[in-house]
Amino acid sequence: VIRFINRRLFDLLRGIDMLIWSLIFLRAFGPGLFTGVFAIGFTDTGSLGKLMSEAIENADRRQVDGMKSTGASKLQQHRFGIIPQILPIFVSQSLYYLESNTRSAVIIGAMGAGGIGLQFLGALQTGNDFENVAYMAFLILALVIIIDNLSGRLRRALIRPEERHT
Repeated sequence: VIRFINRRLFDLLRGIDMLIWSLIFLRAFGPGLFTGVFAIGFTDTGSLGKLMSEAIENADRRQVDGMKSTGASKLQQHRFGIIPQILPIFVSQSLYYLESNTRSAVIIGAMGAGGIGLQFLGALQTGNDFENVAYMAFLILALVIIIDNLSGRLRRALIRPEERHT
């Protein structure tokens, strides 16, 4: 029953697009950072929840069965049987969403959620502040590249920890 309820909640959260959530929260909270944070957070909670529940369901149960046969507790079975299998997937997906949300924040912000998106839109609308527009576009691109590089390093460290010392 709990699993069914969680799945439907994740379906609801990810089934409504981020832009729709931002319009809902824009109406509820008005312009500001909460609008963007909640819109992105709701959508990502649904998407990551679904991805993680599927990763847990698809984890190899032979490790858990082996530990169960030796008398391991439920906590030990999950800690040493399931988590090592899903941790690289969870970190990889979370870092991808962080990178994606950096770009999404510009769109959501331009709709009125605040942040760099609103500043970017304001600079575009003046029509004479293209130096500032170029600077903000460069900052967004640089941030996405930095996050991508850091996430790649972290994924490699989690997936192949023996290569860290070489």
